[in-house]
Formats: sequence, structure tokens, C-alpha cells
Amino acid sequence: MSRTQEFFRKLKPSPFTLALIGLIVYFWFRPPAWVEKREEAAPAFPELQALRGKVVLVNFWATWCPHCRHEMPAKQAFYKDYHAQGFEILAWSVDEAQAEVDAFMRAKGYDFPARLAPPGAQSAFEVKRLPTSFIVDRDGVVRHRIAGQVHYPRLESLVRPLLAP
Repeated sequence: MSRTQEFFRKLKPSPFTLALIGLIVYFWFRPPAWVEKREEAAPAFPELQALRGKVVLVNFWATWCPHCRHEMPAKQAFYKDYHAQGFEILAWSVDEAQAEVDAFMRAKGYDFPARLAPPGAQSAFEVKRLPTSFIVDRDGVVRHRIAGQVHYPRLESLVRPLLAP
């Protein structure tokens, strides 16, 4: 056996090691998100009140947050597919400046609204980590809180029933 073959034979991982690596990769690229059912009036912010009659995803995020950046394509795809049916996104960034948010959105080609979070929004919604999202129904009631990354199937299962007439 050559020295190279001997070297690679020694590097062969155990099944346990492979499973552990697989779990680490899975949670890195799709970290868990906890969905909590809610039935409470959404905090009163003019941006949200202006969207009464629509189903709204209120999303707290930041351009520097890797999990926030990872969920953006799913939000964009869902927005494109369901916007005409009454779905809106309020992507409230906790970045320092609107220019950072605008540059990020433009560079990535996202066209849903993204603004700096209004003063007091994080505390009113009790946001402790990023990303955190809330699904608000047509009547202004917070129906779900998602602590962690959203993805298309999750949005579909939570939002589609609220879009039904």
C-alpha cells in the first residue's frame, strides 16, 4: 500500500463522526426555528396599521446576520408568489442606516419593502434574537411568532390558510 493510500485510510471517519458532521451542516444551513401560536393584537405601528386587510409577515433582521441573509430568497419567492393574493412583508432591519439596507436589497435583487425598524418595535414585539418573524392576519392579530429562520414551506403552511377568503 502506498503512503498516500495509508494516509487516507487513517482519515476514514466513523459512521458516528459522519452523522455528527451531517447534523452540524444541516443546522448551520437550516437552523431550527420555533413556531409559537399567538392570538394577540399586533402592536400599533403606523406601517403595520396601513396594511390592515392584508396578511403581513413582520420580519426583524439585519444585513450582518447570516441566518437572516439565508432566509431572504425564500421570503422573496413567497412574496412574488403570494403578493397579489394579499400578502405583504414588513422587513424591519436593526442595521444602523437605511443606506446599508437599501444597498443590500438592491445588490441581491429583493423587491419587498425593507426599512429600519421603527423606534420601540423590537421591544414592543419582544424580539430577543434575529431573525424573528410574526405573521399578522387581515384583522391585525398576531397569529404566529417564528423565532429563527423562515423558509418557503413554513410560510406556505402558516400564511396560506390566512389568505383564504
